[in-house]
Amino acid sequence: MTASTRRARMPRIRLFLTATAAIAAMMFTATVVGPAWAVPDYPSAEEVAAAKKKVSEKRAMIARLEKYLADLSVESDALATTALIKAEAYNQAQDSVDLMNTRVNSLQTQVDAANAQADQALEQLGQLAAQMYRNGSAGSSLNLFLNADKADDLLYQLGASEKIAQQSDQLYQRSIEKQRYAQALADELSAAKEELAAKAKIAQDAYAEAQAAANTLQAKVDENKALNRTFYAQLASLRNTSADLERRRAQGLADERAQANGTADTTAPELYDVGDANTDKVEVMFNFAKAQLGEPYVLGGIGPNVWDCSGITKASYAAAGIYIGTHSATNQFRTMAAAKKLIPLNQLQPGDLMWYTKEPGNFDGDKYHIVIFAGNGMMLEAPRPGREVRIVPIRWGEMFKYGGRPSAP
Repeated sequence: MTASTRRARMPRIRLFLTATAAIAAMMFTATVVGPAWAVPDYPSAEEVAAAKKKVSEKRAMIARLEKYLADLSVESDALATTALIKAEAYNQAQDSVDLMNTRVNSLQTQVDAANAQADQALEQLGQLAAQMYRNGSAGSSLNLFLNADKADDLLYQLGASEKIAQQSDQLYQRSIEKQRYAQALADELSAAKEELAAKAKIAQDAYAEAQAAANTLQAKVDENKALNRTFYAQLASLRNTSADLERRRAQGLADERAQANGTADTTAPELYDVGDANTDKVEVMFNFAKAQLGEPYVLGGIGPNVWDCSGITKASYAAAGIYIGTHSATNQFRTMAAAKKLIPLNQLQPGDLMWYTKEPGNFDGDKYHIVIFAGNGMMLEAPRPGREVRIVPIRWGEMFKYGGRPSAP
């Protein structure tokens, strides 16, 4: 693992709390969840060789092997979706931590300023009290009684004394108010720190779940690689082709299944008028995104050499000077909705964003995956653990009915 990869694996919790260290420790010590799948009775090399002798047995063996490949792909896809959903839950929890951390920092600044003002007011009050004591202002009434011939001067002193006393009282009241205000802010800061710690724990737990799901998926992917190589070789033997050709054929069938697994509502009604994409900014965005092709998916990755789905969309559009939301597929959808930049899928233009969801009928529901429309039925994505940033045909299953156009005016 490179240094840049290790940095990218670090979660985004940036706190003065010890939650940061706890999460970092989890990331480097997370254990792989062992697979718990039943092992089918796969055909041996001898069975495959025997099946070649009869056309009917050969066809049956081919069908059997293709079913194994399809089942492995379906299992892997289901685990991938789970991993993406949990990764999005972590990203949203981390967003909440970041927002709360900003509030805590703001309150800390206010508390420091309020404490400084309260201390200054107390100091001024003490200085005034000391001055009154030195000048004997409290004895003005007695001086007036004993020195009637100096009445005018003494009356002036008495008036000055009363004025000083009044100012002293006002200063005292202001000092008390400032102290109470500083204490109220300190209490609010203490409560905010407790809430921040609670949110950090939620994010920590969400990360642990997401990492466990990613580990489970990776274990399945690793297992499938060995099995697939065997099946590709057996199919190649039965069909008199090559293992690589069988691999590409199996991948094509898997892509077709993914595309046919549900259909998106591409004719959803327009919500409002959205302008065309800014082609210059889209070009800058794509130049950045395409430079990352082949780099691995990593939970929480937002560069420079590793990515997750919302990490690459955020960074790619940031390269073009466009903010599309936080490091979260759901937040990026809501940012586009708030900006009134959502369009039906039948109006997609290159550079538009597309989301996957388990709740297609829920406009405000969570979106677990985000991709960039690349044109001609293709999309650019950081797909899932175990895969790299890539451009592939669009998978329409579980696609949300609206896309987003960040570069629209």
